[in-house]
Amino acid sequence: MGGQRRAPGGSAMPAAEPMPGYGQLLRRGYGSLAAAVRGCGDCGWELSRRTWAENAFLGWGEVLLCGLCALAWTALRRAAARRLFRPFGEWCNLQPKDAVKMPESAWKLLFYTLSWSYGIYLLFFTEYPFFYDPPSVFYGWKKGMDVPTDIAIAYLLQCSFYGHSIYATAYMDTWRKDSVVMLLHHVVTLTLIAASYAFRYHNVGILVLFLHDVNDVQLEFTKLNVYFKHRGGVYHRLNDIISNIGCLTFSVSWFWFRLYWFPLKVLYATCHSSLQLVPDIPFYFFFNALLLVLTLMNIYWFLYIVLFVAKVLMGQMQEVNDVREYDVEESRKTPTAKKKEAGLQLPSALKEGMHLKNGLVKDKRL
Repeated sequence: MGGQRRAPGGSAMPAAEPMPGYGQLLRRGYGSLAAAVRGCGDCGWELSRRTWAENAFLGWGEVLLCGLCALAWTALRRAAARRLFRPFGEWCNLQPKDAVKMPESAWKLLFYTLSWSYGIYLLFFTEYPFFYDPPSVFYGWKKGMDVPTDIAIAYLLQCSFYGHSIYATAYMDTWRKDSVVMLLHHVVTLTLIAASYAFRYHNVGILVLFLHDVNDVQLEFTKLNVYFKHRGGVYHRLNDIISNIGCLTFSVSWFWFRLYWFPLKVLYATCHSSLQLVPDIPFYFFFNALLLVLTLMNIYWFLYIVLFVAKVLMGQMQEVNDVREYDVEESRKTPTAKKKEAGLQLPSALKEGMHLKNGLVKDKRL
């Protein structure tokens, strides 16, 4: 396939631009943002309303389909936990506290592995050049343009899953120290996915999802090995080694994917390249503001990771118990209470679908 490269729409594309450094991102990104501010003399609610009406294409049928899929994810998770994950945890004779958390991690590992694998297919096994040439996400952009079927499928799966995740974080998952930030993350992500689909910024959306899903795969895989290293009253060294390696690779990949590639590929393209290719690109400030919030949350969680690694290196933690600061109720327990808990059996209420939150057994049903 010699000759000039082609955009997804068939038009010729310019040569790929080398990935910038942090300095270029700051200089060009800030320059483009400042120029956009100076050139926006009539910015305000009326302009935003008119821009949305003229450029957003999102039908009620699509919203309804996404909502139904979100309900389906919730029902599927409950069925998988009841029929598969909990019985497997009991069969493995996990410790009670690990048996409670294992279904959540198993479910998330299953979804993120599938979604990240599909992202790999889209970015590396099709003709989409977005990973190697991020500015190409805006080549040939037109309002109301058709969304390719393979990308539309990814959007439906991701948008509905994050809709489910907002409910799951509040009512199904173990409540953690960062659960409020996690809820904010899900709301921001859901807004970005829905709005980027409506404004046909789906190309950059695929790149953003790919750069974030890989860390969730590593996180949940590492947590599962943490839960399985003490099962049947026996210490399993292999799971401990895997969890230690997983913690290390998770820390490195978090920085590489979310704090190196994400700003230099995505933020550079959305802050700078977008205005060069589409001078009057709609909702420029809105999307970049949400992407910057996402970046700040990535930095926030990375500080947790650095703190955890520092504790391990200084000997304050003798083993990997999790890859971030974990449950609120777990952190409040005394060492004596934790020893007593090790000898307890899993409460029947938890086996019947109830969940532990803030020290109380609560029935969390839709």
